[in-house]
Amino acid sequence: MAIEFAHSPLLTFAIGLTLVVLLLVVWDLPAFVGLAIAAFSVGVVNAVFVPEFTLGQAATQTATAFGNGMAGIGIPILMAAIVGKSMLESGSAQRIVRGFQSLVGKNNSEFALWGSSTVLAIPVFFDSVFYLLAPLARSMRARMGKNYALYIVAVGAGGATAHVFIPPTPGPLAVASEIGVDLGITMLIGVAVAIPSATMSGLVYGHWINNRLDIPLRDSMGTTKEELEERASRSAESLPGVLESIAPIVLAVVLVSSLTLVNALESFYPALANVTPVVTFIGDKNVALTIAAIAAALTYLRWSDLSRSEWEGELTEALKSGGNIAAITAMGGAFGALLAASGIGPYFADGLEGIGIGLLVTAWLIAAIVRIAQGSATAAMLTAAGIMAPLASQLAVHPVYLVMVIGAGGNICSWYNDSGFWLVKEIGGLTQTETLKTWTALTTIISITGLVSVLVLSTLFPLA
Repeated sequence: MAIEFAHSPLLTFAIGLTLVVLLLVVWDLPAFVGLAIAAFSVGVVNAVFVPEFTLGQAATQTATAFGNGMAGIGIPILMAAIVGKSMLESGSAQRIVRGFQSLVGKNNSEFALWGSSTVLAIPVFFDSVFYLLAPLARSMRARMGKNYALYIVAVGAGGATAHVFIPPTPGPLAVASEIGVDLGITMLIGVAVAIPSATMSGLVYGHWINNRLDIPLRDSMGTTKEELEERASRSAESLPGVLESIAPIVLAVVLVSSLTLVNALESFYPALANVTPVVTFIGDKNVALTIAAIAAALTYLRWSDLSRSEWEGELTEALKSGGNIAAITAMGGAFGALLAASGIGPYFADGLEGIGIGLLVTAWLIAAIVRIAQGSATAAMLTAAGIMAPLASQLAVHPVYLVMVIGAGGNICSWYNDSGFWLVKEIGGLTQTETLKTWTALTTIISITGLVSVLVLSTLFPLA
């Protein structure tokens, strides 16, 4: 039976934080094992302090949350492993990198990655964008011999910024709907907030941390650093053509965004309803990334000297690497879900609701604290939106700014309880410390810059 204890959510959060640091940082356990132990332990604490949460649920909810996480990211990560391996080994990634560098200059490659990730993350989920662009960042590092911190920050910042500010990305779309804000104005102000946020986190901070942190190439996604460096030195004649090289990325983006486009146009062209079932299937990220993986793998087979059996063996190795990444990412999400089950989100939200500060800052604080406590940016945004929606009429400015500060707060400080942290670490080939200095830092910069941008914009253009 649960013990009545007013501060149990805060105690659970403190225990979870202590455990994950002890297991992963001090004892250096494998990430999946450490996160599993931490998740089960938080479940046991919940059973002691949370009414109606039983000891059995400590096990079943951890497994269920892990399974739900795998359902969401399992197939995409496995297919992304094939895409990444195939693009790197075939030379497709190098061809795209050289194309970028010819357009923006060899010393400005970060602008190409930064711009690409920002634009792609508007119609496509952040994780899919990172799956596709991380191999390019690794290839750029192999070709340049430096600047990997800058490249990985540029990719992460662009995608993470669009993820919380610009519809039709699900988070801001749901928050705008909850608060009752027109989608058009949300997109317009979202872009206005995203630009300075992505610039500060991806370019300004990216250059700053790159001068202080030299991240070496490591084996990741089934490809060794030696193989990357060998591909980087290939002659142009031995690389696939530009169109064939970029086909997996184009296929994934076009297919995933096709459903968004059809839904947007259906009210104007009712006949599009006939193709909606097909688009719903091929636009699903699981199917889209599978198609992209097939295209990438066939290019790999065409442009390598491998026999069919050797090619199959290489793809199997990529899947083994992808499976490990998927397991770690899903267990990170399970750890966050068990923290959320303690009631930590409403606990912090209720505590902040009555503080006599401006509504915009209050909304940012609620979303930020819920995000830090339980890990999910989307859950933090929806929690804050539900609390703040009834208060939107009290704003002296347009409620679209409320949508923006909630997105900014929900993006802050991605750390051990966020599945995105583990995705960036594993796919990027980073250590925990490097991930904290790059990914965790950039998400925090996005959050703070977003808040400041909203306060400035709402003062200059209240739109009320």
